[in-house]
Amino acid sequence: MSKKSITQEKSSIKLGNFLNENKLHKKDFAQMIGVTLSYIYNLIDETIPFSGRATTLERIATVMDILPEEFEEYIIEDDTKKFDENLEFIKSKIKETNSSTLEYLRKFEKKQRLKIVDILRGHADLPINYLELEKMCNCANIEKDDIFKIWINVMANYLNKGGFDSKINEGLLDSMFNCAKKYVFRQN
Repeated sequence: MSKKSITQEKSSIKLGNFLNENKLHKKDFAQMIGVTLSYIYNLIDETIPFSGRATTLERIATVMDILPEEFEEYIIEDDTKKFDENLEFIKSKIKETNSSTLEYLRKFEKKQRLKIVDILRGHADLPINYLELEKMCNCANIEKDDIFKIWINVMANYLNKGGFDSKINEGLLDSMFNCAKKYVFRQN
């Protein structure tokens, strides 16, 4: 099926076909995108129209591995997302495993999936908790050295957002990360 024909397909049909083709229960899908089961049924049955709300449509599109613009109802918000090279690296590794986003999400507990969807669509930060980040990366077959590099970047960004001056405290930061590296690599 070409992109053009996908774009012209009604949103309710597009969603229903996706759920059927992937044997994904509506309840699981609802949980992944943060809505109720009845909302999903109503979308598919066209009892209610698809919302133009970017959040919901972006979550749906993320799970479906399509662009949100492929939904005719999608309204682009002015809310510009900043580019995160760490997230893009993780997403590229997910693709390298020949997994769809749905297959990737299925590797997590149901209650974690909504958070992962928001991270993947760029509306939530990568976790600073090393074990959470490691789980995300392990599910994408990312090497331990690369996981640690990603964590350093995430931690440094977190500290800088909180007012930490990396330049002035460079020695302290290096010492912290060297100590953390010894700890992480000793664990296995």
